[in-house]
Amino acid sequence: MGNCFSEVTAGRAAIGGTAGDFRSLAGAPHDAVENFLRSRGHHGLFSQIELSFSASGLGDRDVLFKNNPMMVLYAKGKTGALEEICRTEVVLNSSSPTWITKHTLIYHFEVVQVLVFRVYDVDTQFHNLDIKMLELDEQQFLGEATCVLSQIITQRDQSLTIDLHIEDSLRSTLPKNCGKLLVHAEECVSSKTAIEMVFRCSDLECKDLFSRNDPFLLISKVAEGGVQIPICKTEVIKNDLNPIWKSVFVNIQQVGSKESILIIECYNYNSNGKHDLIGKVQRSLAELENIHNNGQGENLFLPSSGGQNHDNKVLRSQLFVDRFIESVQYTFLDYLAGGFELNFMVAVDFTGAEQYPQTHYTNLWVKYNDRMMENDAIILGLLNHLWVPQNSNPLSPLLSDTTAASNGNPRLPDSLHYIDPSGRPNAYQRAIVEVGEVLQFYDSDKRFPTWGFGARPIDGPVSHCFNLNGSSHYCEVEGIQGIMMAYTSALHNVSLAGPTLFGPVISTAALIASQSVANGGRKYFVLLIITDGVVTDLQETKDAIVKASDLPLSILIVGVGGADFKEMEVLDADKGERLESSYGRVASRDIVQFVPFREVQSGFSVVQALLAELPTQFLTYVRSRDIQPSL
Repeated sequence: MGNCFSEVTAGRAAIGGTAGDFRSLAGAPHDAVENFLRSRGHHGLFSQIELSFSASGLGDRDVLFKNNPMMVLYAKGKTGALEEICRTEVVLNSSSPTWITKHTLIYHFEVVQVLVFRVYDVDTQFHNLDIKMLELDEQQFLGEATCVLSQIITQRDQSLTIDLHIEDSLRSTLPKNCGKLLVHAEECVSSKTAIEMVFRCSDLECKDLFSRNDPFLLISKVAEGGVQIPICKTEVIKNDLNPIWKSVFVNIQQVGSKESILIIECYNYNSNGKHDLIGKVQRSLAELENIHNNGQGENLFLPSSGGQNHDNKVLRSQLFVDRFIESVQYTFLDYLAGGFELNFMVAVDFTGAEQYPQTHYTNLWVKYNDRMMENDAIILGLLNHLWVPQNSNPLSPLLSDTTAASNGNPRLPDSLHYIDPSGRPNAYQRAIVEVGEVLQFYDSDKRFPTWGFGARPIDGPVSHCFNLNGSSHYCEVEGIQGIMMAYTSALHNVSLAGPTLFGPVISTAALIASQSVANGGRKYFVLLIITDGVVTDLQETKDAIVKASDLPLSILIVGVGGADFKEMEVLDADKGERLESSYGRVASRDIVQFVPFREVQSGFSVVQALLAELPTQFLTYVRSRDIQPSL
């Protein structure tokens, strides 16, 4: 997929996301998600896909003549409305046509792009008309098929055969089979051409009074009208006036061409988000290649306040291009076609009682055999006696500085866990469905590990990682519906408790990912954590995340309810520096994305904004380890 990122194996965080400002005609672009991503400096990944079509076994509607088939392609939106996006040519006298017409669309990983195919027999009286002028209700309908674009591109040969059918409500409740449709997807080659560059600067002007700069580079392209569109950011380098950044990869398709102008801005990082501009350079990729070949630096400049180029202040600081390599890189779709899968995991927050002050539970976990293990004596001693609702706790005056949990009694309508008899999903169910409906197509067996945390099973101690299906032997459930059923069942079989600990579920997910690597598996795991409160084992969670950053694992955290989740954003390296563990190790890459579920724009949830970053995290993992797809 088209992308630009800093391939960081250690060091500070990459501050930004990836880019590509293409919009899809197929799949009803998610404006709310795009706006949310842009507001945080990210752009979803994209890839141009060319679809080709053929059919076989079409039923002849005429007794004396074969069909003259034409296919019409539609994109199905969230509301179910169909938008026509392509018509093929008419193939004369054929029951097994191969159409020449191709259709190119933009593949969005984070969106479920539903495609509808309808085949018609065009009567001879209309053969002299342009196909765009044909009235479809005047043609013989031969059949219809539906699929999701993800189903096509996840096939080993990126070809999907689907049955054409006609609903025959008068004769049978089952659809009538009318032949088969073969849809083949091919990623446009231009989207695989990338430039690897290593930048360094010399003699940067110091912007801090008491320390050196913390510089990073922001690379943007210039759109029509002179608008700058960020496409790439490097990592932050601490306290350095002569920084050398790690490799960045710029996609040719995403830039436009090697002659397109890029703006490279050097900033001094500030934790409040108000970064200081040190200087900038405006050059095309071709010119950057010349800078590399000549071994000379390009002076940074500061733009004049009046906007006149001849008044720009040229600085002593220089930008160097230490590496410039053009190559065809394996894309996200290449890895999918090569057998890689994404495995969906879910962890649901079942905390619900008043929670003890943080100083009392920061030491509830101890290291044992390099894994986070529960200290039974402390847990049983504190939780069994103190983890109860405030109005029944004789020590409630000691708990007055805590915040009431928003999960509440799941049998009451004001609870986030409330199961509405009308079928309206609660926030937990909506998050599961919105993420799961996208990821399910990337997992062939659709068996998903699912856990709960922060609950007390019947007649048992509080558990911070229990199998949601109630089994003591296995954690997997069948499909998204299986997750929903296990979640509903668990609400009737556990008591909400606390505290909110992420460490155990992250460590459990990491163990599964580690075992997959040891067994030669070609899977990348995605853990969705849905919570109503701020994590209370923050340092233990950081330690687990840092350790997991070396594994094929990404963590999506969705905050539901009205809690203040600002402290949670420290786990997401997009909003600060790369996580560091209690023993001084820095995360090898950013694997966490966090979003409050209540952030809604234009009526759409922004949970899909989390998913937009996954292909980049996946590619960072496989490329940093030189893992090749089996093509």
